[in-house]
Amino acid sequence: MSEHIVPVKTYIGIFVALLCLTALTTGVAYVDLGAFNTVAALAIAVAKMLLVVLFFMHVKYSGGLTKVFILAGVLFFAILVTLTLADELTRHWSPTPTGWGTLAPLLSRFF
Repeated sequence: MSEHIVPVKTYIGIFVALLCLTALTTGVAYVDLGAFNTVAALAIAVAKMLLVVLFFMHVKYSGGLTKVFILAGVLFFAILVTLTLADELTRHWSPTPTGWGTLAPLLSRFF
């Protein structure tokens, strides 16, 4: 069985790309993008994940069955995230947290 040989230059390029994406993640953390902070962080994380899975795990050069299992894992993860968000986004009954100031009269009876 022949294996695909990946040049060292490719690994160095991917490593530099991962370092740049990590620096970009850190830079985005210090910029106030409002609601898009999470979106930007997740987009960068997905890009890093794809680089690691495709090149370091050799999925890019593997057979069809390996790709099917990778896609099945991604699909299962998407289902779990969807079900979690469906639960979280429909909880309108959750109380709004209050500060310690509203609990001070209650706590003063005990301490």
